[in-house]
Amino acid sequence: MSESVEQTVQTVIDFVAMYGLQVIAAIIILIVGFWFAAYSKRKCHDLLMKSPNVDEMLAGFLATLVKYIVVAVTVLAVLNKFGIETTSLIAVLGAAGLAIGLALQGTLSNVAAGVMILFLRPFKVGQFVDIGGVSGTVKGVSLFTTELATGDNVQILLPNSRVWGSAILNYSAHATRRVDLLMGIAYDDDINKAMAVIEELAKADDRIKQDPAPVLAVGDLADSSVNIIVRVWVNASDYWGVRWSLTKSIKEAFDENGISIPFPQQVVHHVNASADTE
Repeated sequence: MSESVEQTVQTVIDFVAMYGLQVIAAIIILIVGFWFAAYSKRKCHDLLMKSPNVDEMLAGFLATLVKYIVVAVTVLAVLNKFGIETTSLIAVLGAAGLAIGLALQGTLSNVAAGVMILFLRPFKVGQFVDIGGVSGTVKGVSLFTTELATGDNVQILLPNSRVWGSAILNYSAHATRRVDLLMGIAYDDDINKAMAVIEELAKADDRIKQDPAPVLAVGDLADSSVNIIVRVWVNASDYWGVRWSLTKSIKEAFDENGISIPFPQQVVHHVNASADTE
């Protein structure tokens, strides 16, 4: 028993004597490498954000990529400290990566789609988009998923392959948007008077642009109403505020001017076909 303990202790002493400096150096390399990786990520992100052509989404991706490259170089340096042939290891990892890639084609398609999204930038962080019927504010894009937040702050994670393969509606891409309303009035009401009321409201709201000028037109003669099309241009950030307030203002102005907004109704003719036979 004592001989076994002595052999174990001697083995540990021999290992420390032979590899002690390498172990210490490897630990130092790991600590410095991981610190430098985090520092490089932060510094790269700050530098990229100073460029007007780089947005938050792309800067975050490139900074993370730099971090992983530094980590990979650190790990290879540590392995080299112990005399491990890194070229052979890289070849083995390459072959393993190919096998894993074939098994995870769906995952790799998300990575490829993520790269396309990050470099072609169909949307940016903070913009409101609709992707294949899913709407929300863009919070970020990683290599595998795109994160959205709904209006009530529910998180949505979409696979990048689905994002890249779907129609993307970006409601925040342009500085201005058009508000479209359809207001119905009764057939007995004065169309010109109703349009004049709406026009005055559009001129009175500073958020509504006068160039291009608001458009008012009779859209169609519906079953129960004459439908007036209202189209005004606003800043994208004012879209919902103008839409809601203009709808409310039109209703109140119609009430003040004796213009009614009819509800669906049907005219029924009753024919009394009673036949008295004697």
